Parts: sequence; C-alpha cells; structure tokens
Amino acid sequence: MDPEFLRVSTEKGVGRIELRRPKVLNALNRRMVAELVEMLESFDREDTVGAILLTGGPKAFAAGADIDEMAGATAAEMLTMDPFADWDRIRRVSKPIVAAVNGYALGGGCELAMACDLIFASETARFGQPEIDLGVMPGAGGTQRLTRAVGKARAMEMVLTGKPITAKEAYAAGLINRVVPAEVLEEEAMKMARELASKPPVALRLAKRAVQRAAEIGLEAGLDYEQKLFYFLFSTEDQKEGMQAFMEKRRPEFRGK
Repeated sequence: MDPEFLRVSTEKGVGRIELRRPKVLNALNRRMVAELVEMLESFDREDTVGAILLTGGPKAFAAGADIDEMAGATAAEMLTMDPFADWDRIRRVSKPIVAAVNGYALGGGCELAMACDLIFASETARFGQPEIDLGVMPGAGGTQRLTRAVGKARAMEMVLTGKPITAKEAYAAGLINRVVPAEVLEEEAMKMARELASKPPVALRLAKRAVQRAAEIGLEAGLDYEQKLFYFLFSTEDQKEGMQAFMEKRRPEFRGK
C-alpha cells in the first residue's frame, strides 16, 4: 500500500504512522481513515512489530473530521456510507497503540487519540469535542470513551459546551498518560512503544483485551474473563520462558509462542 495521507516506517519493533494532511491540520477524511485502518491492521499482522506509534504534526494531531466531506449529506446517506465502520476496526487492533499528540486533538482527532491505548501529549496539546457548535455531536466514540476516561461531569461539560481542555487538564482528569515538552514528545512516546514491543506478544495482546473489556462489562464477568485469559497464557512458551528467566535471574527471550 502506498498511502496518500500517511507517512509510515518501522523502527526497533515499533510501527510508526504519521498523519499527513498539514494544510488542513490533519482533518480526517474517509480516505485518510481508511488508509490508517489498513496500516494499523497491517502492523497488527506483522510479526516483527510489537507496538504501534501514531502521531500527527506540530500544530495538530488531528483538528477534527473533514466537514466539507459531510456537510451536505442526508441522514440516509450517512447511514449508507457508514463512516464509522472503519473506526470500529481500530478497536479490534490487538497490539498496543501509543498516541503522540501535539497541538489540536479536536472532534474526530480527540476520538482517534482515545481509540489508542496510551496517550502522550505535549504541553501545547488541546483536547476537545466541539461537534455541538456544528449542530451535531460526537459519533466516533467521543461521548462513550470520554465519559469512561474523565467521568460524567467533565465529559458532559466538554461535550455540551464544545470547549477544549489543556494537556495538563487532560492529565489531571485521567484522559492521558503523560505531558512532556514538545521537543521530546515523540522521543518519550517512542520510548514507551519500544518498551511495549519488548514484552511477550501473546500476553501483551490479551492484557490489552482484558483492560478494554473492563470498561464494557460488570466486575464479576470481568474477573471471570480475566481469569480465563490468565489460565490460557500457561499454554504459551513465553510463560515458561518468562518464569524460568525470573528464577534464573536473566533477561527473558520472548518469541510470541
């Protein structure tokens, strides 16, 4: 695949994806989202890639959806186009995705960051769901993931007013993992992605799945799900290697088996 709106590379077990529509602050049109999903799934299938880093530009991670693309659509046309079908595929990527956010992450950009597993943000980052000012509301997970991340009160305010929050406010609210100076943002996010890529692949995927499920099901069902995945991992070679290496006081060599 030769993507039009992405810059893609691999480095030490990490698949790097950079959003590239700088003239429109990385506004997310359908072609760009389709390319992103295809690349995420490609990295998910690649044995040499253990984690994925997703980033944007210095002014914007992604400033929202491409309004020109949908402004004139009818409800029936939106239903037929089903623009969120590709977004549902992002949730099914099994490898951890680290977002490195500079500048604006608004609307679809905020939803895209929240679809990742960890979010590193520069001090310049701004997160928000301003769809209300366009006569609509978040549709790619904004009301659901935001509420689970920051709680009902903060999410309600952000969604109903459309006002963004700073990176420090996002960190305090539990929306993101780190706030760092802009000049070291990608370095710090890449450091985390490399660390994740060094972990046992099967355990990493199942641990991600278990945390995702925690937001979707009740405690009793979640505990049962967690225990089943835990027991399953004892069928892997990596579990034997990890525990043997611990007892022998050496670094484990995980093979993803």
